[in-house]
Amino acid sequence: PNGAGKSTLFSLITRLYDSHDGRIELCGFDLKQQTGKALAKLGIVFQQTTLDMDLSVIGNLRYHTALHGMGGKQADQRIQQELERLTMWDRRFEKVRQLNGGHKRRVEIARALLHEPSLLLLDEPTVGLDVPSRQAIVEYVHQLSQDKGLAVLWATHLIDEIYPNDHLLVLHKGQIKANGAVDDILQVTGTTLVKDAFHHLTQGEAA
Repeated sequence: PNGAGKSTLFSLITRLYDSHDGRIELCGFDLKQQTGKALAKLGIVFQQTTLDMDLSVIGNLRYHTALHGMGGKQADQRIQQELERLTMWDRRFEKVRQLNGGHKRRVEIARALLHEPSLLLLDEPTVGLDVPSRQAIVEYVHQLSQDKGLAVLWATHLIDEIYPNDHLLVLHKGQIKANGAVDDILQVTGTTLVKDAFHHLTQGEAA
């Protein structure tokens, strides 16, 4: 539900927020002590778009590869690979402001994957998209995770974005109410649908 702590969790992982207590480790690196090495393992798509609207698709991606220290040839190869995978290569010279919401999201996902991260963070990436665009992105990310062995932390309010073989974490008022395979959570809550398990765990409070 709103106020559960999803955005706070993402802000802690990306070090937009800092905490005096506890410890976060990413891919074997302590986030406070080895910040650069830890964050280099992350690909991030925030809820609000962070693309430069006045740059082209390829301009946005080249800027990102430069930040990661990629040389020109390597950068061009990675950009082409990711845009082709997301069927956006033919639109590489269009300005971002000319794209619809679904295509902007594809560019952001491509950008997040350019440096081949170990963990992809998606903070409600389908908010505001039409149904076909939302379904296409959900399917793409699940397939990407399966094909490349990429870990994905996906924050969502939308039950249909959860696949049966996903690992599910339910947050409520900053507390973990469930953490495990979907089938295990359904069994523990005595329910047959994820939405019913969700309401059971959060005592029916509105999402």
